[in-house]
Amino acid sequence: MDVTMFRSIFHGCILAMLIMGCNPDNRIQQTPALKQEMMDKKIKRITNEEINITVDSWGKQIASVAQQELTARLSAKPADIAGLCTLSELPKTRALAKRYAIDINLLSGADVQNTKLPAKEREVLDAYLYNAENKLAQQPNIQKVNDTLYVYNTAVPTDNVICQACFGNQKQPLAVWRLVFHKREVIRRLNQPKK
Repeated sequence: MDVTMFRSIFHGCILAMLIMGCNPDNRIQQTPALKQEMMDKKIKRITNEEINITVDSWGKQIASVAQQELTARLSAKPADIAGLCTLSELPKTRALAKRYAIDINLLSGADVQNTKLPAKEREVLDAYLYNAENKLAQQPNIQKVNDTLYVYNTAVPTDNVICQACFGNQKQPLAVWRLVFHKREVIRRLNQPKK
């Protein structure tokens, strides 16, 4: 193969790649993803206090919706209580988890011994259990577990059907919402333009 023929083939390949790369349909399909990536890479000034306020506000709202949905479904005396207590049968709650890119769980007093939870979370859960046993007021709690995770906890009132239906077999029926927020996702949503 002579050099001229090689150059022609090489230039033909380059031209074909350029033409394929300039496909306007391709560019239109990638535009939203590229916009989001560019927004994510912009330097943003957001303080820890702003993140805490946001996590607290979103946590209250999401836990309230989840609790209302679960209470209503359990009050209807369903056959699949276990599916409801694991939150797998709650479409609104699952939609909120997806929308805010969070993990939502319902913990009990038994989770004080759950070694999969960080020590800080087990301490807070132990405090909720102590307050429930002694009929003391429960307060929402936000913990910064590490540099990337924030956990919002709030206890379900002990007289709510959730405590008895999901954890009534325990010495002290206790239900605590656990919402895990990823710092990056909180910042991303704080900077999205309002629609």
